[in-house]
Amino acid sequence: MDDTTSPPRLTRLTFHGPLSEDRAARMIRRLSAQATPTAQMSVLDIGCGWGEFMLRLLEVTPAATGVGIDLNEDDLARGRANAEARGLAERVSFVQESAVDTAQGPADLVLCLGASHAISDARPPEHTAAALHALRRLVISGGRVVLGEGFWQRPPNAHELSDMWSDASLSEYHDLAGLVDLAIAAGFRPAWIETASNDEWEEFESAYQSDVEEWLAAHTDHPLANETLDRVDRHRNMWLRGYRGVMGHAYLTLVPVS
Repeated sequence: MDDTTSPPRLTRLTFHGPLSEDRAARMIRRLSAQATPTAQMSVLDIGCGWGEFMLRLLEVTPAATGVGIDLNEDDLARGRANAEARGLAERVSFVQESAVDTAQGPADLVLCLGASHAISDARPPEHTAAALHALRRLVISGGRVVLGEGFWQRPPNAHELSDMWSDASLSEYHDLAGLVDLAIAAGFRPAWIETASNDEWEEFESAYQSDVEEWLAAHTDHPLANETLDRVDRHRNMWLRGYRGVMGHAYLTLVPVS
């Protein structure tokens, strides 16, 4: 056993959310169709992590450029390394900064995939509406916003809420129709509405922890083992006893109203 070996972090994830390869490819085809081969399309990725979706979009849109912003420097470094390896380093930058009141943009395409919490200081349940209004400010007329956001597939009961994250409440999310209504109220028209499947959720949740689970099996005496075990067990419990089959994840492609 090597006490200097830290637990791995998200190495099995392609996208940081319940998003399959097939759905990502379909979304990217639709978005890239908005740009001509020589169009100087600008992409802003809010809470980008390592920006895999943005990088794939740049790969098929040769004249596009991108900026990803996030607070996690490890994720940003992963994004920079991936961009370098794929010959995209000259067309994309990964910036460590808060998305709240960001000076980045406005952009032709704004991505906010599971990161609405990063763009507003508002607390639930106002955070989603506040994020949508912020996104409206960051997209140009005629552009697009892609929002990945949670919603209740059905109202959670008291036992399910108690097994979710701290302070989880029924008012924290809307149903899908309510989420779309918020987007319309913020100045958008919903050009495309789709939701993650059960398979996408299970792929994401398993990949989210599988590298750490394997590390724990091999490092039972590691100084970080107990802390890591508690963290992954709590997350698995939140999923399996809390939000599995209860919380959905929507991908909304939004067009700003002129």
